[in-house]
Amino acid sequence: MAPRRAAALRDGEVSLRDHLIAAATRLIDERGTAGLTVRDIARAADVAVGVLYNHFADKEELLALALHEHVREVERRIGRPAVDGTLAENLHAFVTHALAAHSAFLPAFAGLVGHPEVFARFDALPNPMADGRGLHAALAEYLAAERDRGRIAAGTDVDAVATLVVGACHELVLPRVFRGGSAPSEVPEGRVEALVAVVLNGITPR
Repeated sequence: MAPRRAAALRDGEVSLRDHLIAAATRLIDERGTAGLTVRDIARAADVAVGVLYNHFADKEELLALALHEHVREVERRIGRPAVDGTLAENLHAFVTHALAAHSAFLPAFAGLVGHPEVFARFDALPNPMADGRGLHAALAEYLAAERDRGRIAAGTDVDAVATLVVGACHELVLPRVFRGGSAPSEVPEGRVEALVAVVLNGITPR
């Protein structure tokens, strides 16, 4: 008897491998990764469990690919930060974007704490954000361009600034995620503006 073929594939427009990744991605978006099983993914994809192992080395590979696609979908959904305003406006847009992105995709990663093999597979893939650069590199690249234009000091360490900004976004989101929160992060009023002001003005007396 021929193996069952998912109804979504009967028109031949999508490969079975891509269909399985899409099914896993959809489940991650809907319910996260905690407790997600191969059987759950097979059921969502409308295939037999054994079919997954014909296309992936193991569950960890499939989860890593689905996480990668989940992050890409988050970025497509929230869009890219606009960088066509003043330096302060552009930094504000970047921080707002980074907070929204982290709030949307970090809960899926929290569900995999204790599964380092999935993270290792994920880290081996290209960065899913900012055309493969990632948020940190994208911000550093933008700041380097602003430094070349003379809008920030010539000696500015743009990589250090990117570390401070992205790290601040992590600090505002991660504690809630690891406490099991599912609602969007509640950023204290004025915190984004204060962060941008510190980046632009520093902390030493003038």
